[in-house]
This record gives sequence, structure tokens and C-alpha cells, in this order.
Amino acid sequence: MGEYCASPESPAAAAALTFPSQTPAAAAAAAVARPRYGSCDRRFVKQVFDNLHGSISLDPLALQFVDTEEFQRLRDLKQLGLTYLVYPGAVHTRFEHSLGVYSLAGKAMNNLKTYQGEELGIDRIDMQTVKLAGLLHDIGHGPFSHLFEHEFLPRVDPGSTWSHEKMSALLLDSIVDKHAIDIEDDYLKMVKEMIIASSKSATTKSAKDKHFLYDIVANGRNGIDVDKFDYIDRDCRACGLGSNFQYWRLMEGMRVMGDEICYPAKDYLSIHKLFSTRADLHRTVYTHAKVKAVELMLVDALIEANDYLGISLHANDPEDFWKLDDTIIKSIETAPNNELKKAKEIIQRIRRRELYKFCNQYSVPKDKLEHFKNITSQDIVCSQKSSGVLLKEEDIAVSNVKIDLTRGKDNPLERILDVTRSSPSQMTGSATCYLPTMKIEL
Repeated sequence: MGEYCASPESPAAAAALTFPSQTPAAAAAAAVARPRYGSCDRRFVKQVFDNLHGSISLDPLALQFVDTEEFQRLRDLKQLGLTYLVYPGAVHTRFEHSLGVYSLAGKAMNNLKTYQGEELGIDRIDMQTVKLAGLLHDIGHGPFSHLFEHEFLPRVDPGSTWSHEKMSALLLDSIVDKHAIDIEDDYLKMVKEMIIASSKSATTKSAKDKHFLYDIVANGRNGIDVDKFDYIDRDCRACGLGSNFQYWRLMEGMRVMGDEICYPAKDYLSIHKLFSTRADLHRTVYTHAKVKAVELMLVDALIEANDYLGISLHANDPEDFWKLDDTIIKSIETAPNNELKKAKEIIQRIRRRELYKFCNQYSVPKDKLEHFKNITSQDIVCSQKSSGVLLKEEDIAVSNVKIDLTRGKDNPLERILDVTRSSPSQMTGSATCYLPTMKIEL
């Protein structure tokens, strides 16, 4: 990942923009100039090199968000949490992923503008808003990514409805206020709505039209979005796994029909590869037996440290939340406090590879899934047969894993509209999907 230059408002940038022929007054005016929303004034655009997408141009408004401690915190959040302890190459961060989604969101919008810009009325405001949603969609993630949200918080705060999407929206408001970023309330609201568009807390879209814009970064309708395009490719590369998924085919073929993003029926194999590759990543990487063992141990360590450090309390305050990142494990490990002794012992076991032992797994038949409840430690204890060794609930950790194609038991292809192009200047479409004949089974 390459580095970008200083922000326009910094002294370094001001000096770089000062030319010998300029008067001091003119140079000062140029240094404090603020491009309008959606502006791509090349004087203020900075370049950063990404090992997946190549050179990425950061526009002036995006730079104002990037150059904050809240966004820079993403450098200390590994995209795959503790997976690097099993797949050593998985050390990429949410910082580079966010830049990648920003880049792909911009490319998707450029493609739609090229082919349907006049028809859809795509303007610079739409372009800027979607790109910002891509850039900022993950700023609300906690330490070790999904582990914090789905494993730690439910145990210390049962019934919690906390989600990283909602925290991203709260943190976005905090960043704008704290750093006095000039963005209109209506645009800011749209950015937040796009971020939470695929979550359970998704709200009614404030835009009266152009609802297709909400499908680009976080698609709650069929799960095909640039967020997946980036993390699937990036995770496969980092973990050394082969991937036949070619996101660029979908990017080139996407069109808007009936205010929804649609794809040509001929691209059904690319769509299939998107979902099947995601499922493979879940099976072989995200839910790898050793990865789950390490995660369960770290959750136990965080719970032991929570009363003393108040970790869960930070999750409710965006002003403090940005201070939480993956370095918390080192803070616990090196703390002299006796109150953290148990947490330190668990972390020490992780370091020494004295991991929880994998015992067994059970795959639930698909026809019984609907009525199957999650297994608990109590279930295991109650079902054990009498023997010399009797397990207690605290001796057992159970991980219930459900892998689907983002649409639960439904085939996601049934929510994808087909686009048929009869000529470069004509497009006809049908709300009837031509793809469900392909059955996807796990």
C-alpha cells in the first residue's frame, strides 16, 4: 500500500501548491480553498497505490475523512481478525479494504454514467455520495472485526442490538462535527443510509428516486455489491487461495432497470462464482477449526478484562470508540495490573499455541435446519454418558456456524434482474428473472 501526500489544509500541502510566480496572498488563498461537493479539482487529488487495484485517486472531500484519527484507526484493524495466526498472509487491514471499496464504487458509478448517465440523471453529487459510502462503510468495526460484534458483545451484553453499520453512522456524525468537515446534512444522511442499506437496521431511503445508488456499496436486495467484490478478491489473495471470480465482468455488465442494478443473464456464472467463493472462504478460512479456537480464547480473555478496562462501554460512545483496535491484545498482555491476570494467561496460551482442542462437529441436514436450535454447552453436558471424566459447562465451548449465500435459504439469483441488450443503443429488460434454473446448494 503506497502512501499519499499531505492534505490540502496542511502546511506541507500549502507549500507544495505555492509557485514562484504566485504572490503570498494568492498562495494563501489557494491553500485554504475548499472545492465544492463532488469536485475533482486535480490540484487537491492525491494518489495512493493499492496492491489489488493499483493507483487510487482520493478526491478532496475523501481526503478530509481519511486524514482523521478515526479513519487512520483502520490501519490497526485486521480485515480477518485473528485469521493471520492460521493463515500468516492474512494481515491486510480494513484501511486498505476501505480504499478498495471507495475505488470500486467510483468505477461502478463511472460505468453507469458512461452508458446511462443522461437517462438516469447521474451527477457529481451522486458520484461523491456513493464513493464516500464505500470509503466509510467499515469505520464502525470493533477490534478483531466481526468477533467483537458477534462473539464478545452478545456475551457481555445479552440482547444487544449493536452493529458495526450503526456505529459507522454514529462515528461519521462525530467525525464531521469534530473535524468541521463541510458536507451538507442531506448528503451526509444519504451516505449513512447507503452504509446501513444491507443491515437489519436499514431505514427508509430519503431519496425519492435513484434507489439504485443504495445497491452499489451495501446491497440489501441481492447481496451483490462492491464491498464483496473487494474483500473476496483481497481475502483470497492474502490467504493464498485461488479464485475464479472476476468482479470486473459484473462491473462492466451492470445496468439500471426499474431503479435496480441488473446484470446480463450471460453473466450468471460470474454471479455464481461470487457467492460460491464467498461460501468457500467461510468454510476454509473464516470458520477454520483453529481460527475458531483462537477466537473463542480471545473472547474469553476480553470478557475477563472487560470489568477492569470497560471495553464494552466504549462500544456505546463514538467519542471513545475510535480508541479501540486490535492493539488491545498487547495492552492486556503487557499490563502490570493483577486484575488482568486471567486475561493475560489466556493470551499467553494463544502465543504458545496451547489452544482449545477441537472435539467434533455435526452438520445439520438441510431439511432439519428450520426447526434446529443452536447447540449450547449445557446440551453437551446433559447428553454425556457416565464415565470416569465428567465435563462441566465451563469446560466446553460451542460454535454454531451457519453458512449461506447471503440470502439465507433462498437462492440469491432469484433477486437478480436480467438485462437483454438488443443493440448498443437499446436495452430491454424483464422483471422476471431468467436465472433461477441454476440451483445452488451448500
